[in-house]
Amino acid sequence: NIKLNGKPHEIPQSSTVSDLLESLSLAGKPVVVEHNKAALFARDYAKTVISQDDVLEIITIAAGG
Repeated sequence: NIKLNGKPHEIPQSSTVSDLLESLSLAGKPVVVEHNKAALFARDYAKTVISQDDVLEIITIAAGG
């Protein structure tokens, strides 16, 4: 169990941020990810393993005017 955008969320053990984004249909989309209050670079998503009780915030970026 982790906390995702303020709500409990279950993920498989040893999931990475990339795995989580894929499961949320956000892989390859413009997002900002904060992992335990630290912003991540997109290049680090695949190597950042999510642990029990981690806190993640995912913000989708949308263009508009």
